[in-house]
Formats: sequence, C-alpha cells, structure tokens
Amino acid sequence: MNSQYARREVFCCETCRELKSFWEKEIRKQTCYREQEEGRRERSALGKLREEWKRRLEERLRRLDNPEETAPPGGTVG
Repeated sequence: MNSQYARREVFCCETCRELKSFWEKEIRKQTCYREQEEGRRERSALGKLREEWKRRLEERLRRLDNPEETAPPGGTVG
C-alpha cells in the first residue's frame, strides 16, 4: 500500500501548535505528491499521442466528407 494513503493517527498532541505543525507537514507532503504527479503527467507521451490521433482522425473525416479535394487532377492515377 502506498504510504501516502496510510491512515494517520494523532494519539496525543500537547498543544495546538503541535497539532498545527503536524497538519502543515501533512499538507506539504500532499502538495509534493500532487506536484510530482502533475510533472509525471506533463512528461507523459499520452497527451501527444492523443493529439496526433485526433489530428489524423480529423484529416481522415475531412477526406471522406470531401473526396474531390483529395483526388488528383485528371482522374485516377494508375
């Protein structure tokens, strides 16, 4: 199990300052995890692949909708 999802228990905090300090540390940890995950997603090739396939699909649909635009001049080549 990933340690960031482990249950956190506060058994005894003598003062409000200790409790505040504890939660500030937890928030910093979660912020760090979130930033790491965002960085990983930005470096991922998945977004680039999706854009490439979207572009290909749009081009194909455009050719299917307007076949005369893609036909070579003078009829068929053969």
